[in-house]
Amino acid sequence: MRRQRLPAQLSAALAAAAVLAAGQLLTPSHAAAQDRFADVQVEAQHVNGRVYMLTGSGGNIGASVGGDGTLIVDDQFAPLSEKIMATLEKVGQGNVKYVLNTHCHGDHTGGNPVFGKTAPIIAHHHVRRRLASAEIPCGGDSAQMERAGLPVVTFADSVTVHFNDERVRVLHYPQAHTDGDAAVYFTDSNVLHAGDLFFAGQFPFVDLDTGGSVQGVIDAVGDLLRRIPDDTRVIPGHGSLSDVQGLREYRRMLVETARIVRKRMEAGASLEEIQKEGLPARWQGWSTDFVPEDRWIETIYESYSG
Repeated sequence: MRRQRLPAQLSAALAAAAVLAAGQLLTPSHAAAQDRFADVQVEAQHVNGRVYMLTGSGGNIGASVGGDGTLIVDDQFAPLSEKIMATLEKVGQGNVKYVLNTHCHGDHTGGNPVFGKTAPIIAHHHVRRRLASAEIPCGGDSAQMERAGLPVVTFADSVTVHFNDERVRVLHYPQAHTDGDAAVYFTDSNVLHAGDLFFAGQFPFVDLDTGGSVQGVIDAVGDLLRRIPDDTRVIPGHGSLSDVQGLREYRRMLVETARIVRKRMEAGASLEEIQKEGLPARWQGWSTDFVPEDRWIETIYESYSG
């Protein structure tokens, strides 16, 4: 089975996060990373109840803001930490009390060493395991994260955080986008942060080398849809704020494109032949520079070949 190559944009993002997390603060690579984030604007959008979505560079951040302080879901990149704090202060509370990581990729955990100095980080066991070791890479990144950025509370299947007068339910989904994915549901605000289990309106990146699988993503999204009410607002790992209908359409894309590729595989077609034939027109608009159609076909092919 051929090893999956990371999309160029993701490789660059993870490399930048790795440099910062490793503490290489005076290298040319660090200067380049700082320049890359200089013009990034971190903006907040109210989602529902106490929850906001912050966008900047990297994975979307979820934030619960209230009397207990602020809890954030993911933290993008370290050079954006001051901008993230400033944006949180604008919406009412910049005092971050807890950080939840949805998985180990650097565009979701790069700010851990900054926020982790004052706020406990919570994540699945596999997230800490990968961030803490140079021998167990995440997304091709073998850099070991500094101690302040490591999760201090880990869980196997689920954990509940009681914060800002609501239960924040954190559920693990194995072998999905990675082997350490978690989805976060704010029960009273009725908001789901799906992490990179959900790329809204886009073909997803499924990290096969970090324990992910296409079928695992399909199963995870199906389980989330069974758990949440029809009026839930959904924060994707990447893409615009969405809802249950958007999540359903995303799962439909996953199921149908996987079925098409698997049927062609069973008929004996090679990866190159399947890519040449392509996907139906209705799904072609889901391509991005991040994960174009050929890359998504390759991901399905390699995932089910294994």
